[in-house]
Amino acid sequence: MMQKKKTNQTQETQGLSPGFSGREPMTGAQATHLKTLAEEFHEPTVFQQGLSRREASRRIDALMERLRLGVLPPHTD
Repeated sequence: MMQKKKTNQTQETQGLSPGFSGREPMTGAQATHLKTLAEEFHEPTVFQQGLSRREASRRIDALMERLRLGVLPPHTD
């Protein structure tokens, strides 16, 4: 019981909901979003099947931050 409570407290501290360990597979929405961003940035290796929710979220956030900062992909006309 004590171990379970400690685990939940750690997850809450990290901003995770209880029961979310970071090993769950990415959602369909995450996969679609990440694949789209990877294509827009011409970086197909950013998207990989089998990523965890946490890793997919991290990669999406990194690409979105690049967009926010104006680090845009090369234009192909």
